[in-house]
Amino acid sequence: MSQILGIDVGGSGIKGALVDVETGEMITPRFRLDMPQPSTPAAAADIVQQIVKHFNYKGKIGIGFPAVVKQNVAKTAANIDKSWIDTNVATALGSGLNDCQLFVANDADIAGVAEMQHGRGKGVMGTVVFITIGTGLGSALFRDGKLIPNTEFGHIRLKEGIVGERYASSSAREKEALSWKKWGKRFNNYLEFIELYLQPDLILLGGGSSKYFEEFKSKITIQTPVEPAILQNGAGIVGAAMYAATLNS
Repeated sequence: MSQILGIDVGGSGIKGALVDVETGEMITPRFRLDMPQPSTPAAAADIVQQIVKHFNYKGKIGIGFPAVVKQNVAKTAANIDKSWIDTNVATALGSGLNDCQLFVANDADIAGVAEMQHGRGKGVMGTVVFITIGTGLGSALFRDGKLIPNTEFGHIRLKEGIVGERYASSSAREKEALSWKKWGKRFNNYLEFIELYLQPDLILLGGGSSKYFEEFKSKITIQTPVEPAILQNGAGIVGAAMYAATLNS
């Protein structure tokens, strides 16, 4: 099965598309719906059902989810409702989808996998850090192309104990009405800590704000090369579909 539905669950919205998992390309336009507030399991399941119905889809579904996920169970809930903690995400989101099999992993991890296989990270050895810039800051860590799962570098504490994603995420920029350049200084400060702790060979940026890289590029002054992901905000969808393709129902 080369065409699989990938769904990317975010703190502000849920989006999906059909993906050719052999080429890593989305073969349909993305379909996005806002995440209900509060973002409870039942509310999110309703949105997922609408996305599946939109594509008239049956079969495997890959889900990128904004939490530490172990054996389909969410262990954290930084940017979603706290009721997700210790919830089986596949079971909750699969409610009513009798013709589908859901496979769930951390959203930044699988977005990073997609970028490492089909984007700028392809063939890169050494340590690569993939950061998604959205409602929060997601992260994925790779060593010689292999994923080290469930990192949470968005929660690194910066100066004076400030949490990274509360200081330098897209939602922080929007909340404080920062220009791209002012925000870029903040984001560079965050990357300074990533560089200090991990000494990576390459940092890749994904998520919605990565497409505006040229707007804040001049403020990125760390020594580590920093590049926007080729797949940009589509990496989560592509990675979700790729993840489902590797697993048996």
